[in-house]
Amino acid sequence: MSRPHPMDRIALLYGGAQKNLGPSGLVLAVVRKDLYARIPEKGLPKLFSFKAQAENKSMINTPPTFSIYILLEVFRWLEKQGGLAKMEQVNAAKAKLIYDAIDGSGGYYKGTVADPAVRSHMNITFKLPSEELTEKFIKEASAKKMLALKGYRTVGGIRASVYNGMPVEGCQCLADHMRDFMKANG
Repeated sequence: MSRPHPMDRIALLYGGAQKNLGPSGLVLAVVRKDLYARIPEKGLPKLFSFKAQAENKSMINTPPTFSIYILLEVFRWLEKQGGLAKMEQVNAAKAKLIYDAIDGSGGYYKGTVADPAVRSHMNITFKLPSEELTEKFIKEASAKKMLALKGYRTVGGIRASVYNGMPVEGCQCLADHMRDFMKANG
């Protein structure tokens, strides 16, 4: 939910809520009604049936009320921010700050996704010239209150997660740190 989706072209939208919508474990499902009859349900537990969920107003079992409440608050917050179209603009601007620092580094920072058309606006990944510099970068960023930048354990490098809740100022701070770090260590 970081940008609008063409719902008239989507029969089933199913996504985990963690990061942009609410706490881990919550799932948001939007199912076009005509799809209910087309999904085979033989042997499918009632709990996993979209049709049964709709018929029971999503209350086949006790719903996770706190998680749903958080989802409601996130939706309210998104509306206050200007809706999904505005969030798409903000998220693109946040990502651009960091990608500009990567692309303007002369190869010091190497983005893991080269094609700008398919780069994520939520998880921006890049590598430094060495593992030692990566560790130093993370340590210095931590001292500036920029946390959880260490890349995924099997990939390494840096992963800046800039979900909806990350302010533009946080992305600007990271981009500034990247430029300062490169000047001091390049």
